[in-house]
Amino acid sequence: MNAKGLRAALAADPNIGAGNVLGTVLAHGADPAGPGLIFDTEVDGRPAGYELTLGELDTMVDARAAWLHARGIRRRDPVAVWATAAADTVLSFLALTRIGAIPALMNGKMTPEIAAEYIRRLRARGVLADAAHTELLAGHDLNAELLGQPAELGTGDPAAAPERHRHHQDDPIVITHTSGTTGVPKAVLHTHRTLFASQRHLLSMPQAQGTNRVLNALPIPHTATVLMVCQILCNRGTMLCLSQQDGPTVLAAIERWHPEAVYGFAVTWADLARFDLSTRDVDSVRMWFNTGDCAHETHIRRLVAVGSRETVTRAGRTRTKGSHFVDGLGSSEMGHNGFHVTHTPDSDHYGRRIGRVYKFAEAAVLDADGAELPAGTIGRLGFRSPSMSPGYWNDSVTTYRARLGGWYLTGDLGYRDEEGNYYHVDRDPDAVVGDGYYTALSEERILAACPEVLDCTVVIVAEDGGIVTDVLLELVPDADPDVDRTETIRAALGEPVGSTLNRVVAIRQDDVPLTVTGKVRKFLLRQKHLSRGSA
Repeated sequence: MNAKGLRAALAADPNIGAGNVLGTVLAHGADPAGPGLIFDTEVDGRPAGYELTLGELDTMVDARAAWLHARGIRRRDPVAVWATAAADTVLSFLALTRIGAIPALMNGKMTPEIAAEYIRRLRARGVLADAAHTELLAGHDLNAELLGQPAELGTGDPAAAPERHRHHQDDPIVITHTSGTTGVPKAVLHTHRTLFASQRHLLSMPQAQGTNRVLNALPIPHTATVLMVCQILCNRGTMLCLSQQDGPTVLAAIERWHPEAVYGFAVTWADLARFDLSTRDVDSVRMWFNTGDCAHETHIRRLVAVGSRETVTRAGRTRTKGSHFVDGLGSSEMGHNGFHVTHTPDSDHYGRRIGRVYKFAEAAVLDADGAELPAGTIGRLGFRSPSMSPGYWNDSVTTYRARLGGWYLTGDLGYRDEEGNYYHVDRDPDAVVGDGYYTALSEERILAACPEVLDCTVVIVAEDGGIVTDVLLELVPDADPDVDRTETIRAALGEPVGSTLNRVVAIRQDDVPLTVTGKVRKFLLRQKHLSRGSA
């Protein structure tokens, strides 16, 4: 069956979901000799970069399912997976869902204390941890059995694998987690149905250009990577999964592997924008796809200036210099980007525009009581979609606190225009009460106005009855860090934030505290500010 016919068959299959994509694709006649996945580390004796066929991938998953089943793992058993290598996490996910268990995927950058507490809250049946993370867990009470290392699962006998679990659409199939900006991350549950809802929609549409050869630079344990595994298997494309998502690693992979599309978070684009990409071998890239937090204009412009894309002219299809950047706003809870907007080198629709809602979803801007606000008025973003998580694992209180008037509250502040485009101004916890005091919007203005600033962090604090703003700047290498930039930054900020500017500090990239997925932990910066006072 060709790829187009397979996509149509999968879209019409009422039983497919995020828990059984691999088996269902094969059952519909996909060629076992066709593409499976590519990992950046050695797996089961195969070297890094080896292109697994679909059949080889299925056999490797069977071996792991047999190993898990022999150790008593059964359907509905939550199993935590804490590892660094992409192969360890992805193959463990596929094997656990193969037998109906519930993989709980954990970011390898968690601290041991937070990881142990997270596992305890999961009430996990068992834990799979690689050697480094097994050592980190030593001495911690997990209230769960350490089953072994993910790489050991490959020693199972594929012939001993149990029958594939027959998923119901409401079956839980994965637990991922939020970035943990304020402490222990929230455990986000997704079902067979919710995590395939966006893919079912995409399968009914023409396949986007650049999605046959994908570099996955998304955090591996994140919901977004699970979505990408489903997407690439359904599209019968090729995907290289990176275990690390920093700029140098991603750029080296682009130059070595020549992908058509690169998927990642805003922190990766900011890191890539530090390089002079015009001198690098990135012409293969047609599309950059961003999820999580929306990206900054200055970083997007540096990416779309390179690569190439197909355009339609009177002479037919032709390749044009400059690529696409698909921006938006998403989260683990939303299950897929809720919004989308496409940029090219000719774009002028920035200003933190996150675009329109996907056709399978709905959004609204709400006041504190859940009433919808008119166009142009900033409020809380509400979202609803068949892709939405049903809630937080073992935490009904937090689940229902995030709902208001039938909407899920994304934790973001924004507005919409009369044409139905949405704009993001800040994360709710990072904004200060008062019209116009928004940190993300302030960062956007500084980056747009100051070419010598590579990245920046704005911290706005309410204290002593007033508002105080600190600005942390990461400068280009040849910029003088001792130059007083206060008035330049004040002008870029505009009113009312500019009038509250307290200090402008040049910093290094490593000076800003980040979550495991690369978000700035602004609450820590606010605490530091308050603890030292406004000198």
